[in-house]
Amino acid sequence: MNRVILSTVLISCVAVMACTKKQPPSNPEVPVSLLKLKTRNVLYYDKYPSTTAALSQVSLLPQIQGAITNIFFTEGTYVKKGQKLYEIDERIYRDNYDAAVANQRVAEGNLAQAQQDADRYEYLNTYNAVAKQLYDHAIITLQNSKSAVKSAEETVKTAKTNLNYAIVTAPFDGTIGFSQVKLGDVVTAGSTVLNTISTNDPIAVDFIINEKQLSHFEKLQSGKPVTDSLFTILLPDNTLYPYTGKISVIDRAVDSQTGAIRIRLVFPNPKNNLRVGMSCVVRVHNEETTPQMVLPNKAVVEQMGEYFVFVAKDSVINNPKAQTDTGRIKHKMLAFQKKVQVGQTIGPNVIIKSGVNPGDRIVTDGVQLLHDGSQITTANKVGPSAGGKGGRG
Repeated sequence: MNRVILSTVLISCVAVMACTKKQPPSNPEVPVSLLKLKTRNVLYYDKYPSTTAALSQVSLLPQIQGAITNIFFTEGTYVKKGQKLYEIDERIYRDNYDAAVANQRVAEGNLAQAQQDADRYEYLNTYNAVAKQLYDHAIITLQNSKSAVKSAEETVKTAKTNLNYAIVTAPFDGTIGFSQVKLGDVVTAGSTVLNTISTNDPIAVDFIINEKQLSHFEKLQSGKPVTDSLFTILLPDNTLYPYTGKISVIDRAVDSQTGAIRIRLVFPNPKNNLRVGMSCVVRVHNEETTPQMVLPNKAVVEQMGEYFVFVAKDSVINNPKAQTDTGRIKHKMLAFQKKVQVGQTIGPNVIIKSGVNPGDRIVTDGVQLLHDGSQITTANKVGPSAGGKGGRG
């Protein structure tokens, strides 16, 4: 029984001591690391999502109706301009052509006869040896025969064109895709898509910029770039494409809804490494020659799409409760939050466009435990870790 009472007393004493233990100060100094902001020359790339596109691309549509009777190419291969690709059943169109040619010959025969009659009646009319009416009829018949021959010639041309359309050829050099029709399929003129052909070399790369950047790219298009590798691209596997490009077209208008405008680059593609529709990243080499302010990414805090840093400033704190003047006035270092505009990320660092000035002391470690006006100290050279919270990655 005595042991139980003794244990109870000891536990009570420990509890009282814990409650009376001195609490830490309400506003302790946060240990941080500081970096004096400087400017330096940097090399970086502005990056833009982009898509490859063919400079020329066409969907093959038949000009006549009929069944596919032959396919002359291998899908996915390179074809030359004028190469035969498809054959449409030509029997009806050949018959029409033969009939048109026969009709033309008949019209030419009628013209020859009308010409002879007109010549004869013209001779007789000179000597008033034929009725005027017969002469006039002969001249009219001759004119009608000439018109009939012209009509027959046009009919032959149309029949010949339709017959030629029975063979579908490549309109230019390029790569042909999967056939959309098979042997025996009946195609309709102007509506059935047979296949698609696109050019390979060179190839276009399209990307979107904000209208605020338009004047910069217009200068890049009109002037000679300072760097040879001004425009490069990263392929989908993140490898660098070995050829550089140049601006080909800046779109005619800005999208009024988004304020964006499309830029087209042209790249050589001799090995057909780039395919139409690929997603890649355009890199525009930085030509900025003025020094830039650069900070570590971890020094920048993102809050709802805006970016901030903490700037260290020396301040005087007045403590009216202190007994002496020396104790009443203390020199402390405080951290103040500053909104900044960030630029391009360069590895572990980021360019700061505005919001701070060279010479400012920026908190680089310990930012996660700070708020505007926090007391800080550099006594602990490395600020506390926050387990991955807050900093800009």
